[in-house]
Amino acid sequence: MKVNALAYCASFIALAFASCTSKNENASTSNAPRSVPVVHVSALDTIIYNEYVADIQAVKNVEVRSRLSGFLEKIYVEEGSQVKAGQVLFKINDEEYKADLSKAEAVLNNAIADAKTVELEQQRTRTLVKNNIVSRTDLELAGAKLKAAQSRVAEARSVLQFAKSRLGYTLVRAPFSGRIDRIPLKAGSLLEEGALLTSVSDLSAVNVYFSISEKEYLGIAADSGYARNGFKKDVKLSLANGQVYPYPGEATFAESEFASQTGTISLKARFPNPKGLLKHGASGKISVPVETGEILVVHQKSVFEIQDRTYVYVLSSGNKVKMTPFLAGQRVGHYYTVTSGLTKDDKVVFEGTQSLRDGVQIEPKAMDADQAGRLAKN
Repeated sequence: MKVNALAYCASFIALAFASCTSKNENASTSNAPRSVPVVHVSALDTIIYNEYVADIQAVKNVEVRSRLSGFLEKIYVEEGSQVKAGQVLFKINDEEYKADLSKAEAVLNNAIADAKTVELEQQRTRTLVKNNIVSRTDLELAGAKLKAAQSRVAEARSVLQFAKSRLGYTLVRAPFSGRIDRIPLKAGSLLEEGALLTSVSDLSAVNVYFSISEKEYLGIAADSGYARNGFKKDVKLSLANGQVYPYPGEATFAESEFASQTGTISLKARFPNPKGLLKHGASGKISVPVETGEILVVHQKSVFEIQDRTYVYVLSSGNKVKMTPFLAGQRVGHYYTVTSGLTKDDKVVFEGTQSLRDGVQIEPKAMDADQAGRLAKN
């Protein structure tokens, strides 16, 4: 019995020792610094783009309105159809205006006849004056009557021309070639003078307007190219779905003064529109290239956000990581541009930031830009 007890105790001690040894080994393994890839803050020599909200307008867009009152008799075009300059679009009932024209013609004929009569009377008076039958005063009176009659003729011609013009306005024509918009009225509608019939847009090209701040303007004015060409730059247009419009445009200043309410000044970029993709009143974003030279960037895998602030883990002394905020600029591909907060000498954790915390010690695994690029593609 004593031998069995001793054997049991020896076995228990051996098991306890083995268990402690295993725990110590596990603790030693868990406390070992984790291998983490780190990379220097990169420097790129590139051009970035400033983006601005854009307002797209047709090079020509006018409202077609009635210049007369009356009934809309006929509509010759369909909504959205292409029209040519001078093409008849609408007809307003013209009976009243034809009557006005006939009346004006009659008044003119009467005025001409009266003027002819007065002219003959003047000629007869001139003969009588030569024969000393009547005085020269009678001749002067006849001349005054002739001038008055001729004035009535001129007035009647003017009224006739006005009547012809109004009759011509009963046919509403396209002011230029373009595309018709919606037609809010139907045939038979009663029109008031100035009533909107439709609008016509020339979409062969578009003007895209955007605004910049005074600070941005001064940056442009400081460019040597501004003095040479008054700022003409090729720009890109991004559509509402995020796609880049396939044709480039050229931006120029559209205004000569800043808006007092916003402190901005407007620019205009002209884009060709051969396929009619761009429509009047559409929206998008203008991308203006900015010469930046060398800029600092960090890969998006290195960056995390907390409450709208951007951070990276910077490798500090003792191979400990420090959660460091930085001011991020625009995105360039897979990279964030660094406006402030980081330097070219800083080493940052390339990936795996989710499993780290501020102050933890790591085993840094140095990577160059090529290795980081290959890893980023995986």
